[in-house]
Amino acid sequence: MEQYVEFLTSHPMLSMAWLAIATLLIFTSVKSRFSSVKPISTQELTLLVNREDGVVVDIRADKEFRKGHIFGSKHVTAEKINGNDLVSLEKYKDKPIIVVCAAGMTAVKAANQLAKAGFEKVSYLKGGLSAWQSANLPVSK
Repeated sequence: MEQYVEFLTSHPMLSMAWLAIATLLIFTSVKSRFSSVKPISTQELTLLVNREDGVVVDIRADKEFRKGHIFGSKHVTAEKINGNDLVSLEKYKDKPIIVVCAAGMTAVKAANQLAKAGFEKVSYLKGGLSAWQSANLPVSK
C-alpha cells in the first residue's frame, strides 16, 4: 500500500491520467448497459426482421442507398431524423427499429433520436452495412 501512495505522490500526472481513463471506462460501460438503444449483430437483425417484423431504417445518403441496401429497408436520412421529420416511420412505433449506416458510427446518434421521439424498441447494426456485406448477406439495389 505504501508503494501505491508513493507512486501517486511522485507521479501526479500519470495518476490523474489513470483516474480519468478508469472513470471513462466505468461511465461508458454503465451508460451502454442502461441505454434503451442496443447494438445488434447481423444475425440478430435477421431474427428481428423475420420473427418480430422489425423495420430496417437506412440513414445513409441517397446515392449510397441506391448503390445497395438491406432488402426491405426504409430510407430516412440522418438529417430528417435529427430534424424530427419522422412521418414516414410513425406507423412503425411499436415494432423493432434497426438503424443502419455505412460503418455503424452515425447510427448510434440517429437511434438515440428515435428513442427520444417515442419509438419503443430501437437498436442499431454494429458495423453498419459494411458488417452486413462482410457477412456475405444480400443487398438490394
